[in-house]
Amino acid sequence: MLLQIPDILTEAELRQARDLLSQADWVDGRSTAGPQAASAKHNQQLPADAEPALTLQRLVLAALDRQPLYFSAALPRNVLPPMFNRYDGTGDHYGIHVDQAIRRLPGGAGRLRADLSCTLFLSDPASYDGGELVVDDLFGSRSYKLPAGHLLLYPAGSVHQVLPVARGQRLASFFWIESMIRSGEQRRLLFDFDLQLMRLRDQLGETPETIALAGTYHNLLRQWADA
Repeated sequence: MLLQIPDILTEAELRQARDLLSQADWVDGRSTAGPQAASAKHNQQLPADAEPALTLQRLVLAALDRQPLYFSAALPRNVLPPMFNRYDGTGDHYGIHVDQAIRRLPGGAGRLRADLSCTLFLSDPASYDGGELVVDDLFGSRSYKLPAGHLLLYPAGSVHQVLPVARGQRLASFFWIESMIRSGEQRRLLFDFDLQLMRLRDQLGETPETIALAGTYHNLLRQWADA
């Protein structure tokens, strides 16, 4: 499932993020890539333990917490703290690759199974040329260059790439989610069920029928979830 979720960050939060990132000290993005990805990765990254990164991690995680569509689609069990990268208009890019399946949580907190990848766009798309995120799925390749503050959620096992940036600067946050629902098919069924249930509630309010459907949703979640 590929899903665009708009307006994760407000305009004020975007300004704060850009201000912090404009003053940050960046490092070569290959320093955090695995052997396969390192040869394809040409960008800069903010060190995860730098103060701007820690401040922005809190900002992004708090913004996600207030987004019901994000929770319904991802059903997150664990979230790797968001990281931040920069692609400059000198041809920076990230060639075709697949994300690692298992990621280490910071502070020795264990490991995370990467079920979903997330890219949160931070730059106005008109401010840079190129830099599209291209994700392959069953229907072919799809290209994404979303407005600032919008999020793309997609399967972590997808083959994907970031095309070269020819002008300007592409800033983004990226992170991975371990879902309570390991199966992508089950996660999609629950998401579709929840969307339709929310629409019925908007139209009808809390009726015996919508309450019964909510019970069915939660019984499926109870059966499939690893919480």
